[in-house]
Amino acid sequence: MSLRLENRRVFSIPAKLGFGFICLLTLVAILGSLIRPDDSQFANDQQVALALSSPGFNVNYIQYKETETQSKLEMWYSGGRQIPKKWIPIESYRETEDSVFCVVYNSGNQVLSEAKMNLEQWNNGNWAGTRSFLLGTDKYGRDVLSRLMSGISVSLLVGIIAVFISLLVGVPLGLLAGYYRGNVDAVIQFGIQVIWSIPTLLFVMAICVAFGNHLWVVFFGVGLTMWVEVARVTRGQVLSIREKEYVAAAQIAGVSHFRILFFHILPNASAPIIVMSASNFAAAILIEAGLSFLGLGIQMPQSSWGNMIRESYAYITTDMAYLAVVPGVCIMLLVLSFMIIGNSLRDKFDVKSA
Repeated sequence: MSLRLENRRVFSIPAKLGFGFICLLTLVAILGSLIRPDDSQFANDQQVALALSSPGFNVNYIQYKETETQSKLEMWYSGGRQIPKKWIPIESYRETEDSVFCVVYNSGNQVLSEAKMNLEQWNNGNWAGTRSFLLGTDKYGRDVLSRLMSGISVSLLVGIIAVFISLLVGVPLGLLAGYYRGNVDAVIQFGIQVIWSIPTLLFVMAICVAFGNHLWVVFFGVGLTMWVEVARVTRGQVLSIREKEYVAAAQIAGVSHFRILFFHILPNASAPIIVMSASNFAAAILIEAGLSFLGLGIQMPQSSWGNMIRESYAYITTDMAYLAVVPGVCIMLLVLSFMIIGNSLRDKFDVKSA
């Protein structure tokens, strides 16, 4: 009885925390620009005067009147506001009947003269305010928190696509190799060994160099390196399951090979495949971050945690080290969450302990 209860135990607290963290990031990625402080496309609104501002920094601003607007749906679909808000950070301002007199913000604390601007250029009733930067700004004056939030979708999407491709390619090949054996198994095993012998990062780099380091090329390149592990695990499971009595009974009954493979064998081999998918998800995130750090992955202005580290690693020995540390911690937490979930799934599906 104790063994059965042990096999039915719920997920551990770390696994629940990891799952909750992944759900939170997924929600942020889905909502996208609708909840980011900087709702511009890819959170790429640059204000050079605000470059390298410290966390918690606040600044007053005035904003031009919008001549063109976008709906919330258009902003969400395109990844952010394509018609950027035109705003100017200021030190102070005073308003008259038809004009605004303001002192433009200057990070060097230089004394600037008061400038007169026509009030008709600004948004009536909503042309001035205060903007906060919880994690400060980078060297281009972009909001670090918004860039982090924008990079979530890249990390999750590369994991989803990589796992999908690895399953789409690896599972059928593993099924065929383990079920038919013989020459079919030899050919597939040869292909697996060839791909296996090439270092993953170098293989993806070669794909990016050959086809360009565009977003989808990076995603598919990462996915094409992971099917070999799935194929090997699937093959091993099929070699064991195909000897079971119910498979022999299905063959004697004249059931088609396709039905035997996908309706009798695959469901019983799915547990280790699910566990491997969780670890492949984490590996895909690390590979994409490594490629972006080397300049071969996601390209500017699109945000990625890897290229955020690349842009800021020179500050690692200064008091601005958090610009590189924060995205690195985000990568670590997301990868750790998937690894913990993978380990919990392995324990959950481990029937040997029962």
